[in-house]
Amino acid sequence: MYTYVKKSLLLGLTLLPILAFSQAEQVFNQIRFYEPLVTVQEKLEEISQTVELIAPEETSFPLAKLKEAHLIVTNIETKAGKINKAVFTFSDDKLTNIEAQGNAVKVLMESEQDSLGTYMDYLVNFKKGMLGKAGSDKVWILSEEALHINLFAWENPYLNSVHSSVPKYSASAQIPDFLQMGADLEVLRPLLEANSDMVYEEKLDGSDPNAQIQLNCFGVEYAGFPRKVEARFGDNKLNMVWILTGKGDEDRLLKKLTEIYGEPVFRNEAWEIFNDWTIGLRKDKPEVLIMTKTLGQFYKKEYFKQ
Repeated sequence: MYTYVKKSLLLGLTLLPILAFSQAEQVFNQIRFYEPLVTVQEKLEEISQTVELIAPEETSFPLAKLKEAHLIVTNIETKAGKINKAVFTFSDDKLTNIEAQGNAVKVLMESEQDSLGTYMDYLVNFKKGMLGKAGSDKVWILSEEALHINLFAWENPYLNSVHSSVPKYSASAQIPDFLQMGADLEVLRPLLEANSDMVYEEKLDGSDPNAQIQLNCFGVEYAGFPRKVEARFGDNKLNMVWILTGKGDEDRLLKKLTEIYGEPVFRNEAWEIFNDWTIGLRKDKPEVLIMTKTLGQFYKKEYFKQ
């Protein structure tokens, strides 16, 4: 039992693998992830009809600690053809993710046919951090951090919205009421579906003795952004939830959780634990963990040695 607990807390419970990227973003005039905004903007101006910079006053993007920015470009010329529109998102002045729309699937993914797989209704090449939707003709190209938080399930509102109509996500870090720990799967399923943009059920491989089913819930509003929530069920009872966050979120989340639940009952380099060992802010791989009291007390003793 201890072996599994240590593995799950150290490695996390994410569906998507962390893989080496082959820099699919370079199709846009040799742009690379983590380049500064000024460099990317200069390269985009060479191949785009229009370039618009949007820098929100308030930062809520999970990968950005201090500031976020979005470059909206139109009619982008690439070697494979023209893309109608795209948004390049920057976290603390570093490019972290790209979303393209309009002729995007053809231009960016047609040459990848032999290496594409499927996940839900997405075409995917995880090695290149690339996911596409044929129906909406959108493609996401994601850095490793952006893939961790499943940003392909988020449609950047600045790509198509009038700036004043960009949605305001719930800023609360209170654990949502519908995440009723210990409740039955079939009781919670409609609540999770009602509070998510989409839900994907995953049958687990049996390596976790505490859980057999995971509901992957995308678009759940939590602490200022629509998140992926991984709700895990053991014997059809909800006993663990992971909320995927970004490193840029850490200080904001720590402040909010402390305001709600008081000072952490335990902290080390990797964790801040709250609320009698039922809530954890993970720092080595950004996530919020929610546990039943029984699992929390087990981890306190067996993993944290408290």
